[in-house]
Amino acid sequence: MELLQILYEEILGFLGISQVLEILKTGDYSVLGTYEGITAFVLPIIPLLVILELILGLIYKKPQTKVYKVNFLIYIFNRFVGRFISIAMVALCIGWFQPYAPFQTRPTWYWFIYGYIVWEFGHFLYHYWGHKVRLFWCLHSTHHAPEEMNLTVTYAHFFLEGPYADIIRTTVCILAGVEPTMLFAIMFIDGTYGAFIHVGENLIKDARFGFLGKFILTPSHHRVHHARNPLYMDTNFCNLLNIWDRVFGTYQEEKNTIPIEYGITRKMNSGSFLDVYFGEIIALAKDVANAPGLMNKVKYIVMPPGWHHSGEHRTAKIVRGNYLNEKEA
Repeated sequence: MELLQILYEEILGFLGISQVLEILKTGDYSVLGTYEGITAFVLPIIPLLVILELILGLIYKKPQTKVYKVNFLIYIFNRFVGRFISIAMVALCIGWFQPYAPFQTRPTWYWFIYGYIVWEFGHFLYHYWGHKVRLFWCLHSTHHAPEEMNLTVTYAHFFLEGPYADIIRTTVCILAGVEPTMLFAIMFIDGTYGAFIHVGENLIKDARFGFLGKFILTPSHHRVHHARNPLYMDTNFCNLLNIWDRVFGTYQEEKNTIPIEYGITRKMNSGSFLDVYFGEIIALAKDVANAPGLMNKVKYIVMPPGWHHSGEHRTAKIVRGNYLNEKEA
């Protein structure tokens, strides 16, 4: 019976409906006017869309079942290994860095916009370094391994990526004066939307969203980010506001003439939990072990994926640059 209770609680946790059930049970609907009440009814949206997406995939076409299987295993693994680490790191960063902030924001709409732009900058930094530093790519590659885009991909993360991301994003925001309560609200909104942009074609075929795509990052933009096509590699690092991709020249729209190929460039078994979760770490360890000299060993850790001590580099920047040069020639 205890095992069934644990299973029941895990299902409720995945669906995010515990608070909703409690509100319905008590009948106290006044909480719907509070932040906690609103989040209680927003949290279940993404898990329910995951279920709907899977059902539609079974109806319209055969989904890549290995994607769902591996992402589910990653979710279960992370639930037991890293569920509290990110929360702890956010709290530590707030305690450490808030005294050094030159000012503090206030709960107004204009400070909220400021806070969101700052948060997006922190997200851009974490995400950019996750693609440009080999060690960080080892943490991030699990998220890019699926060869199909669907909402379960949002759960496919190496358990240390969350703490690494939150250290950078929280530190940037706190040092820029974003008040913690406002920061938590921004994190909730950004996390919910960040899950939504992984929606697959079973739910939304063309996800460009018209004129809105000029101002926000859409699922179409994020599909581009998950592509291994040369034109699409290492682009669209933002989450909601695509301002920083435009500022730093990493913005890329989806082309109708270039179908998206999902996954990473390393040959791998995307149906293997071990390869998806630990494959890049193993590959890095082999490169470091085989590299001549201490400096080359260090460079394999800090240089972008595709860097090689022989000088025959295959980094995303070089591959994309060669592609663009060929198109112009």
